Amino acid sequence: VQLQASGGGLVQAGGSLRLSCVASGSIINNYVMGWYRQAPGKQRELVGSISISGGSTNYADSVKGRFTISRDNAKNTVYLQLNSLKPEDTAVYYCSAKRPLRNRPEFWGQGTLVTVSS
Repeated sequence: VQLQASGGGLVQAGGSLRLSCVASGSIINNYVMGWYRQAPGKQRELVGSISISGGSTNYADSVKGRFTISRDNAKNTVYLQLNSLKPEDTAVYYCSAKRPLRNRPEFWGQGTLVTVSS
């Protein structure tokens, strides 16, 4: 599976962005999809994930109520809607894919930079 993330950019605090992650090489119907982020000088952390059907999502406490993950399996695409952005959301955002029984992501996108100015 090859993953291509896009949609990052510079936004003011309180603004919104929508990230997309398009998969190729395999359909994403078999994969749990996730979004991670890595801020400068920090470890990569899980932002959230979405089940194969899209019926179940989970989020890091820091983004609950502000970020939403969705997927369109027909388009082989997963999305991350970022609302009410804060400067501490500044990071490179990565999409990921893993089969349901795997503990860790098996595939990673290249990352897209989100910069939130105060």
